[in-house]
Amino acid sequence: MILEWIKTIAILPVNVLLTIPACVLYFTGYTHRSNYFFLVILGYIFLIAGLLLAVWTMWLFAHRGEGTAAPWNPPRKLVTEGPYAHVRNPMITSVFMMQIAEALLFNSWIMFGLFGLFLLGNMLYFPFFEEKDLEKRFGDDYRIYKYNVPRWIPRLTSWRGNRR
Repeated sequence: MILEWIKTIAILPVNVLLTIPACVLYFTGYTHRSNYFFLVILGYIFLIAGLLLAVWTMWLFAHRGEGTAAPWNPPRKLVTEGPYAHVRNPMITSVFMMQIAEALLFNSWIMFGLFGLFLLGNMLYFPFFEEKDLEKRFGDDYRIYKYNVPRWIPRLTSWRGNRR
């Protein structure tokens, strides 16, 4: 399982958060510009919160869902606890937070643009592909969960249905 997670992390978030941004910054001739102290602090807050949320959601996928975030080894059980009781896609939310952190820390509009493209891509991918797959795999349990837990904007209260 650890090797599966290493492969998953190396292929998915490393590319989105490191490889692609580094290439874009390099090929656009990025040079560091001074930044406001407030934006640097805000960037580190987003980065730390995103990392903590990513670790928590990956732990839940591994220990409760018995799988990974990768399409080639998806969770075998539906995870609806922790951050998943508030929002359906907290793992992607963690990536969004880290992308915003990068844009703030690099003081780069191009990085905000990359975040916007990733956000748009996920806004199309989740309802048209991933959610359809989850409905096939988990049936009514997922449909009930989907009806009660929002895709992107978290519920203030924790949803307590579908727990086994």
